[in-house]
Formats: sequence, structure tokens, C-alpha cells
Amino acid sequence: MYNAPQVVATGAAVLARDMQFAGRCRVSARVLPLVLHGKAGPTRRNVQIDHLVIAGWTGRDKAALEKHIAELEAIGVRRPATTPIFYRAAAARLTTDDSIEALGAASSGEAEFVLLRHGGALWVGTGSDHTDREVEKYGVSVSKQMCDKPIAPVFWSYDEVAPHWDKLMLRAYVSDNGARALYQEGAVTAMLDPLALIEGFAGKDGLEESTLMFCGTLAARGGVRPADIFEFELDDPVLGRKIQHQYQVRALPVLG
Repeated sequence: MYNAPQVVATGAAVLARDMQFAGRCRVSARVLPLVLHGKAGPTRRNVQIDHLVIAGWTGRDKAALEKHIAELEAIGVRRPATTPIFYRAAAARLTTDDSIEALGAASSGEAEFVLLRHGGALWVGTGSDHTDREVEKYGVSVSKQMCDKPIAPVFWSYDEVAPHWDKLMLRAYVSDNGARALYQEGAVTAMLDPLALIEGFAGKDGLEESTLMFCGTLAARGGVRPADIFEFELDDPVLGRKIQHQYQVRALPVLG
């Protein structure tokens, strides 16, 4: 059973340890050119991200969560000890490029909404928690570090979308040999509330500045599988806008 106080303490303790280490040693960060849409309109900035958090098993609907756990169990991934759970990965893995390289042909994407703490404000965007499924069978934490994590370069002010959060939609499409298919689709409310996820990881103080968090995914239509091209989008039908991104996966040969 999920024990919230224990997860909060663990997340806060890990982040405090990382920050203490950062004070003694230069930590690899990622600087990305982003477009931040706030009340004053879009602003282009080079944004430094120091910490990458990947929240897993964040579904509100226990039946849907169990379905996603089961589809991963079907490909050999062990079910988590607790839900939700907060994995750490190197911020250097983040990219806004339109292609990534992955070892072998056993990796696949997952559309997620992402939260970014920058400039003292909270921003929301979308990304793909691209994961090596073979390594995931060995260890989920290790698999999170194996692949680049593509994100769209556009973010919205969280304050602008919070009043109609339950209307936002996530979608993903996969393409192989020119054939495009809907891969994931559902409301962001399939996952836990963003502020609840932040508190679950970092406590009442919230995300540290320059932290980006992936916030969970939806079940895949037709099962988890690799693709040549992965597209993902966050749709805001109330304000009539979308954040969209796609990337190609280039498979590197596996030797030995």
C-alpha cells in the first residue's frame, strides 16, 4: 500500500542530498531553448534544468493503472513496490531535438505532461519518457537513465491552465514504414493532480528551481511497442492551442 509520508520524506531527502552535493561539485545540467507562454505572451529563453524527476505509476484510476502495470508485466517488467514512485535521471538526458539514438530496437516512447519550475513560476509542457524496454526488465531505475528524454520546446504557464486542467488532453502517435496510428489518448486527469505529485516528491516547499518532472503516462493502444517515429501532444481545447513535438528513433547496433 502506498505510504504518502514515507514517499514525501524520501523525495525530499534525496533532493536535499543532491543539492548538498551540487554545492561541492559541478553537476551536469541541460540548457534548452524554450518558449514560455505567460500572461505577457511568448518569451524565448535559454532555460537551465539541473534536476530531472520521473514520476511513475501516477494513475488516479486504479483499474487503468493496473492495466498499464499489466501491459508492462507482459513484456517482463516487474510491478512497482509502491505507487506513485519518483525516479531520478540525469538532466543531461533532456532534449528538444527531432531525433534520438537508442541502443537496439527495444525502446519506446510514452507521452506525458511535464512540469517545470523556472523563474519562480510553474510551467507545464509535454514530453516522452523514452525507455529501453529490455533494460526495464532488469531494473526500472537503470532503464530511465538509458535513453534521451525528448520534450516539446513550448511551455504554458500552469496558472493559465489550472482553472480548466481537467479539459487538457494527451495524445501520442507512432509511425512505422509510413503507417501512422494513434498510440495513446486520454485526459491529463488520468494521472494524479500536478500539485499532489509535486508534494509527493518535494513536500510542501514544492519543486526546487530548475527542476523538471515527468508526471506519468497512459495505457498504450495495442500494447507497448517501438516505432520509427513518435509524436506527442498536449491539447488545450478551452484556449484552442496545442503543444506538439515528434522525434525519430535511430537504432544503434547491439554488439557482443
